[in-house]
Amino acid sequence: TTEMANQEEAEIQISELDLLSSMFPYEKEFAVTDQLALAELKHYVENESAEVPSSKVQFILNVKTEVPNASMVEFSMACALPFKYPTVLPEIIVRSSLLSRSQQILLNSDLKTYLMENFSGEPCMLSAREWVKDHAVAYIDKDLSSSSMTASDATQSEVTTFTRLWIYSHHIYNKQKRRNIIDWAKELSLSGFCMPGKPGVVCVEGLQSRCEEFWSRVRKLTWKRILIRHREDVSLDSGGHAEIQKQRKFPTLEEKCFDAHGIRGNHMDLGQLYHFLEEKGCADIFQMYFGVEGH
Repeated sequence: TTEMANQEEAEIQISELDLLSSMFPYEKEFAVTDQLALAELKHYVENESAEVPSSKVQFILNVKTEVPNASMVEFSMACALPFKYPTVLPEIIVRSSLLSRSQQILLNSDLKTYLMENFSGEPCMLSAREWVKDHAVAYIDKDLSSSSMTASDATQSEVTTFTRLWIYSHHIYNKQKRRNIIDWAKELSLSGFCMPGKPGVVCVEGLQSRCEEFWSRVRKLTWKRILIRHREDVSLDSGGHAEIQKQRKFPTLEEKCFDAHGIRGNHMDLGQLYHFLEEKGCADIFQMYFGVEGH
């Protein structure tokens, strides 16, 4: 029920905020700017109120990071957690006095893309902070006046990166979705496999930009829960057709049904999935999906 889901999301928020305050005990690193909203959220979690909190918890995370010439730069992340977080992404605006307006816009949009691709439905504040710590400095020197430069960079990187995405879904039963997965993969020249049922597993591999296009389409369909469990990127020297074919572990994209059991015949035999992955040289992925050693 939504009530249950709300409760669970609220609990995840509280525990994540607790974690942040224990990791960053100083006000100058982490500060909740709306104590009332936090109190309201706790009140809700402790079941003293059935009323959904009226405002989002807001806080600031400050990140100090070094720039190459050894001076320190501070970035401030103004964050708000929508009530449905982590089912939906957090709202984050990164600022620094050293960023021009266009640099700030680009930085924030890249951060959002990173979160969208990697943390669908999972707590991600620490990862967002890490990303800012590692990447934000690079935006200070970005010269955004020459758009020609970025266009040629984009085509350059498209050709040279081979990507494999391992997608996990709570379940995949819907015939139309299964059709979409196969059709889109074909259209984008991606190979891999789709295991319907519960859980649902989809693997696609091919050019990076095509994999990203596939993910952005799939993600827009309605899911109870779907996320990228693991992602592999390989830089290719030439990026030619032969290079790409050599990287593939799957010849085409097909649906794999492993001897279903269970009342609705929807729970796949994970042992068979493990052997299938093992044959393809991907056995280590099994543990990422299911948190257990396969056998």
